[in-house]
Amino acid sequence: MVFSLLSSKLLPAYERALQTSPVEALKTKPPFDMPVDYFEFYHAVSSVYSSKIEGDDIEFDSYYKHKFLQVEFQPDYTRRADDLYAAYRFMEDAELTLENLKKAHALFTASILPEKHRGQWRRNPMFVLNSADRIEYVAAAPEIVPAEVERLWSDIKTLLEQPLSDFEVFYYAAYIHLVFVKIHPFQDGNGRAARLLEKWFLVEKLGKEAALAIPLEKNYYLKREAYYASIRKLGLEYGELDYSKSLDFLLMTGGALCNR
Repeated sequence: MVFSLLSSKLLPAYERALQTSPVEALKTKPPFDMPVDYFEFYHAVSSVYSSKIEGDDIEFDSYYKHKFLQVEFQPDYTRRADDLYAAYRFMEDAELTLENLKKAHALFTASILPEKHRGQWRRNPMFVLNSADRIEYVAAAPEIVPAEVERLWSDIKTLLEQPLSDFEVFYYAAYIHLVFVKIHPFQDGNGRAARLLEKWFLVEKLGKEAALAIPLEKNYYLKREAYYASIRKLGLEYGELDYSKSLDFLLMTGGALCNR
């Protein structure tokens, strides 16, 4: 396969590192025994932990009570997780297209961004700051954002049209996440969108019953220092990124499944 932004160069190292197929590892997952809808439960898990990565003050125990036991909380406590939950529900049966990604972004930023910025590419420079308020990363310049997203989407379409091995499915799902978050095309919500996109690709390739139960958002949250460090190590500026250093990131989802 010929790509514009993605690369298969690290795939052999990825396969050697995992050894076991992530799809085979999925088959060892304990049976679902919660007294709630299977898909709704996993959407709730995804929504809470993806929100927590961004610093939202929400606990899964409380959100479970809110979503499935009708326990009332202050609206501000659950609003952002509810918005993200709506985006995951939309993704469940929607085709993975660029327009649908924008629609999902509009759903989960309903409480974050003004309407004019929801589902729209940013038109301003974007810097990511660290906890010391220093610039940690300079994202793609606004004038190249649409073209860079189109390049990534061309690669995604190529992958969707091709049969992939078990290893390739997880490798490219994570690679898509990484490239998208490095472009940083939205005004806000790029991390949430990138994690949603990774899961969406897995749904397209594995089916929703298998893919939606993959706890990638929870894994990234529990290993968030490694998550951010592996993103950071590629470089300071979009035009100078070194994707040869991305193996640690690419292994996070597949590795968590194979080593649990």
